[in-house]
Amino acid sequence: MDCRFDLTYHDFNPTVLFVSKSTMNRESRYHDHDFTEITYILSGKGQYLVEGITYNVKAGDLIICNAGIHHHNIVTNEKEPTVEFFVGFTDYHLKELPPNTINLKDHSYLLHTDTELRQNLTKLCYAMLAENETNQVGKYFMLKAYLIQFLLLIIRQNAEPQPKQEGYNFDTHYKSYVVNQIITYLDTHYNEKISLDRIAQNMYLSPVYISKIFKEETGESPINYLIKIRLEKAKDILASSNPDSIKKIANDVGYEDAYHFSKLFKKYYGISPLYYRKKTRHSE
Repeated sequence: MDCRFDLTYHDFNPTVLFVSKSTMNRESRYHDHDFTEITYILSGKGQYLVEGITYNVKAGDLIICNAGIHHHNIVTNEKEPTVEFFVGFTDYHLKELPPNTINLKDHSYLLHTDTELRQNLTKLCYAMLAENETNQVGKYFMLKAYLIQFLLLIIRQNAEPQPKQEGYNFDTHYKSYVVNQIITYLDTHYNEKISLDRIAQNMYLSPVYISKIFKEETGESPINYLIKIRLEKAKDILASSNPDSIKKIANDVGYEDAYHFSKLFKKYYGISPLYYRKKTRHSE
């Protein structure tokens, strides 16, 4: 089967029918749909019967059932049930394939994902579920945007390898993206209690990996970067007419201990916060 997909701006505009999450604690009836349904395993293990073939599934696996494909889940462990994400959609057409059809290699209905794809798909699943619970303006279009990303990631994994674009390094691009996300997070949450473990958990990456690529891209560790943000914010406050105490300013930029804050400030700028305040206000 030829898995090379040629997409243009007019090819891919699916209609979102539903998104949902379910715990597999009972078996569904053997059924089919008149639309495409993708089941993504968020956690646990189980089995799926699709067109007479039994598939073992685990976290990160995808089951793609186009219209008319009979399927149902099989409960294998009632004590640790499988958690599934479902999305139903229609009105799309990939070139070289029938309308409303996504084919996988080897004519299978099951796709195993690697670590990177699993992380990205999991984020998109929870983004769709969260959006589905809101009443924000443009909710449907946000769901469609997430779904298109979700589907394109699947299509890319399933497509034939493309020639490497000269001068383009995906690994470097991915690292830059991750580091940019971390910087944005630190800039926004600098006044909160932040740890490398918490950042890593939010991004589904290991603390060691995050620390490594952050230093490669910026030349310093995430914690040092955070310290600089906090101290620069503190300098702005100290230089203003704000009458708050040093302890209050320390708390405002994320430090519970005023002594520790003052020690860091002097280490980086050569003078204490109190002296810096007097100096900057005296020069006005």
